[in-house]
Parts: sequence; structure tokens; C-alpha cells
Amino acid sequence: MKVKVISRSTDEFTRERSQDLQRVFRNFDPNLRKQEKAVEYVRALNAAKLDKVFARPFIGAMDGHIDSISCMAKNPNYLKGIFSGSMDGDIRLWDIASRRTVCQFPGHQGAVRGLTASTDGRILVSCGTDCTVRLWNVPVATISDSDDSSDNSMKPLAVHVWKNAFWGVDHQWDGNLFATAGAQVDIWDHNRSQPVNTFQWGNDSVISVRFNPGEPDLLAASASDRSLILYDLRMSSPARKLIMRTKTNSISWNPMEPMNFTAANEDCNCYSYDARKLDEAKCVHKDHVSAVMDIDYSPTGREFVTGSYDRTVRIFQYNGGHSREIYHTKRMQRVFCVKFTCDASYVISGSDDTNLRLWKAKASEQLGVLLPRERKKHEYHEAVKNRYKHLPEVKRIVRHRHLPKPIFKAAALRRTMTEAERRKEEKRKAHSAPGSISTEPLRKRRIIQEVE
Repeated sequence: MKVKVISRSTDEFTRERSQDLQRVFRNFDPNLRKQEKAVEYVRALNAAKLDKVFARPFIGAMDGHIDSISCMAKNPNYLKGIFSGSMDGDIRLWDIASRRTVCQFPGHQGAVRGLTASTDGRILVSCGTDCTVRLWNVPVATISDSDDSSDNSMKPLAVHVWKNAFWGVDHQWDGNLFATAGAQVDIWDHNRSQPVNTFQWGNDSVISVRFNPGEPDLLAASASDRSLILYDLRMSSPARKLIMRTKTNSISWNPMEPMNFTAANEDCNCYSYDARKLDEAKCVHKDHVSAVMDIDYSPTGREFVTGSYDRTVRIFQYNGGHSREIYHTKRMQRVFCVKFTCDASYVISGSDDTNLRLWKAKASEQLGVLLPRERKKHEYHEAVKNRYKHLPEVKRIVRHRHLPKPIFKAAALRRTMTEAERRKEEKRKAHSAPGSISTEPLRKRRIIQEVE
């Protein structure tokens, strides 16, 4: 004969201190909890609403430049540092934690168009419209050091004068080479005053250039003839070329999937490609209502940030067609450059109004140290939101964003135009011979041809 005995130790229920929480045992038998799903649905709704209540993405602005900010660069070796260059030739190193300038790098006579730091974080490379490439020694100074010294400006290690203006620069992820974009793509070495290699495909200017994070000898560039070009340093000529209908302003490789890159285009969209198969985009990221000027991937590779001429910053999932977040302020003008910080917690944008702005990557994230119970509560809220995200009410609350009136109207106009074009295509197809008109998907429609 079985005898069931309820045995409870008083030690398990006795609090050690008066501040401790009383331990409560719950029976999770679904037969005893008939309303479990209903309760969780309400909790998911409340969690989605609380995200809106606590959404405060803007942290602060870094003011100091006196002209439009044209480019930025991260220091891979220093988490709190960010470099910025402006149209008047001023280059600054900022301390993100205190939002103040650590030091300045004077010398450029024209607009600074490209900034990049070496992998070890010791060398800063800048280039601009004054036809010079300058190499700078990056200081390890802090704010306290820079406050004590009266002059916190640096002198360049080397100045290389070239024949044409530069529009972009990027450093090799593992090595001493860096590439500049101008009339052609030039490959430079730290210790050489002349390019060690030059690539040219066509007569148009190259706008941006990016090294692959996984394969150091591979780089991608975009040109003003609406082309995307892949180069391999081990080959004497460019590898592949893709011509689109509109110009690409910037490129960013996915650091976790180095075979994929995303292009920020003039037609308000971003296009993700697989470098091994360029005849079709993997994903089209829509939502901007004006040209996308810059793009940068998060170190996690799960999302990227874009800055646009429509005065907004948006964050996209790497495989999502629409943005999960939009950031804007009344005073922010056209955004020319954006960066994720090296810990993927913050986003920095540089705009036409001479300010760098610091944003949270997750708008409602709580800053500071979290207690274990607080962290568990946030994780639970995320879990129930994710479980019920397909239900209409939760989806509506999560997706809703307040937009500035000009962007709201421009987005509505774009939707009207797209819908009219779709209806026109359907009518033309319906009144034509069967099979005479084939409809191309948007992933292929914006591509003119691929050249090898």
C-alpha cells in the first residue's frame, strides 16, 4: 500500500533576513490553471504597451563641429571612442561616455570624406577633397588628460598627396593595407607614399569602399555609374560588377555572415546581396522616403542601422523587409553617417546640423546596472511578447510609430504610387496574350545586368 505524505522543511520557507522575499511554491498543472493563456496574453499586451511608455531612445548630442558631419569611424580597440569628420576639414575624437572631445586632428583643407582606424586602433586614416591621405597616431588620452593640456591637437604621421579627390576610405581587417575611393580604387600601405595597387573598371568615380571582415583580400565598392563592384587583391583585375537602376551611396558587410553585404541605395531602399550570387537580392529593406546615405551593421550581425536624407535614422533586422525602429528629432537635419557602437548597445548619427547624436539601440532598454529580478522580468516580458506577436492587437502596438508629418505624408504618397503601378501592371497583363508579359520580383527588378 502506498502512502503519500506531505513533508515540508521549515528551512525552505524561513527567511534569512527580513528583506528577503517569502518563498512561494506554485503548481503549474494546466488542469488547475484554466486561464493561463488568457493571463499570458494580457501580460504580452501590457509588455508591448510598457515598451511604448518607456521608449526614450535619445540620450544626448555631441556638439563641437561648425559644419556638416560627413563621415565617422569606430576605434576597434577602444569602446568609448568615435571619430568624426566634417565638411570644413575638422576631425575629432569623442569620448562617448562624457560626450566631449578628447582631441582634434587639424590639417585637411577641404571636406573630410573618409575616416577609418586600423584593427589595432593605433592608426587613423583620413582622406578628403583636398586630394590628400593623412595618417594620424591615435592617442590613448582620456578626458582628464585632455583637460590638463592646453593644446589637445595632433600632428599627422604622414601626408600623401595624390592626383584626385577622395570620397571614401576603409582599412583592411587584418593587415597594414587600406583602400581609398576616388577616380579609381587605390590600395595603400602604411609605409608607402604611393599606392601599391590600383583597380579601375569604367571611367566613373568610386563613392564608397568596404573590406570584407572574413576575407581580408576581398573588398566591395560602389561607383557613380550605379554599379557595385567586387575586387580581389590577389587578382590583377576587378572580379565582378553589378549595375543597378539607381546609385548606391554606401555598403556594409555582415560581420557574422561575411558572404553577405547590404547596399544603401538612392531609391529609398536597402538591398542585401550574397556576394556569390549577385543576380538577385536576398532581401529588400523598405521604409525610408528619401535616399539612404549611410549604413552600418551591428557587431552581432542581426541588424543594421541606416541614415537617410529624409532626416531619420532607422534600424532594420538583417532579414526584415521593414524597419523595427525609427529615430527622429525636430532639430536633426539630413543624416549623412551612422554607426553602431562596438558593443551593439548604442547608435551614433551625424547630420547636417553639425551634431552627433547618441541613441539607444533598443528604445525602451533600461540603462545602468540591472538587479537579477529586474533582468528576469525583462526577459519574461520579451518572451511573452515574442509568443503572442502574431496576434493582431499585440502586433499593432509593437509596430506602431509616431512619424513626423512630412515623412508620414511622403510614405502615404509612395504607397499610393506603388499601388497604382501594381494595378497598371495587372491590367496590362490581363489584356495581353497569356505568357507575353512576365512580372519580375522587386529583388530582380532593380538590377540591370551583372558583368564578370
